[in-house]
Amino acid sequence: MAGMRLLAIGEILWDVINGVETLGGAPLNFSAAVQRLGNSAFLLSGVGADQLGMRALNSMGSLGLPTDFVQVRQRSDTGTALVTTDNDGNTQFYIKRPSAFDEVEVTAERMLAIEALQPEWIYFGTLAQSNRSREEFLFRLSQKLPSAKYFYDINLRDGHWNLQLVERLSRLASIVKMNEAEAMQLSELTQPRRVFSLEELCRYWASKYDVKTNCVTLGNQGCAVFADDFLRYFHGYKVKVIDTVGAGDAFAAGFLHGFHSQWTIVESAAFANALGALVASLPGATPPWTVAECRRLILNRSNSQNDSSAD
Repeated sequence: MAGMRLLAIGEILWDVINGVETLGGAPLNFSAAVQRLGNSAFLLSGVGADQLGMRALNSMGSLGLPTDFVQVRQRSDTGTALVTTDNDGNTQFYIKRPSAFDEVEVTAERMLAIEALQPEWIYFGTLAQSNRSREEFLFRLSQKLPSAKYFYDINLRDGHWNLQLVERLSRLASIVKMNEAEAMQLSELTQPRRVFSLEELCRYWASKYDVKTNCVTLGNQGCAVFADDFLRYFHGYKVKVIDTVGAGDAFAAGFLHGFHSQWTIVESAAFANALGALVASLPGATPPWTVAECRRLILNRSNSQNDSSAD
């Protein structure tokens, strides 16, 4: 099957970790991984007319990402996110708003260009859509492109989301992806009198918002996928973790790549887990990697299981 055409909508950010600036933003990280997998990914976003903005555009070129839909905003700063990690490995982000990605203008001419692209999938998160005009654009786009399917990577950032927004965005999605902590947060808000159950949350999300497939990442434990009215767990892969920033975005790219290629859920989840683990074992949110390396992770674990069975 030919690679998919995808439009990602959202932020371009520089993650600042221990004073070191690394290009990121979930939509960009995701798009870079999708592109590396042999698909065509376009990113609708904005950067400032500043040094970070120019560096971002140059880096996108190095990653093989087209910049056709990235606007340079003369009076806005390129987005930044101060990233901190606590002793338990939990990552927090301080994101300056508004930033250039908030100020994107979609003219009639640009909308026609997007329509001409005819993306099969549209990827979005919560952060950029917390700007009301960005959310309104997304819903206008859904009317212009009724045949496109939508991948919603929830990515909750403190101070940049509310339940009502997440609910509205979920109604657009064919696939929703979240991590375990986000699943617990959403469960507390939507099912406050119940003991947390991942299966119950996924069943609730699928029923109320008509989301056909729900993915929940579980860190080094792998992931859970709710599809066809059934929740299944898929093991992770042991790697020496260097940097977890971007690992969830790589997981999302790997899963959607498999899903669009009509792989089974088992195959898609295994590949997504392997790709997420591989990215976590490398520095930076968009490190170089190969599909062959992902396949080796999967094969090595399979061989290890076979050896254990033989014993």
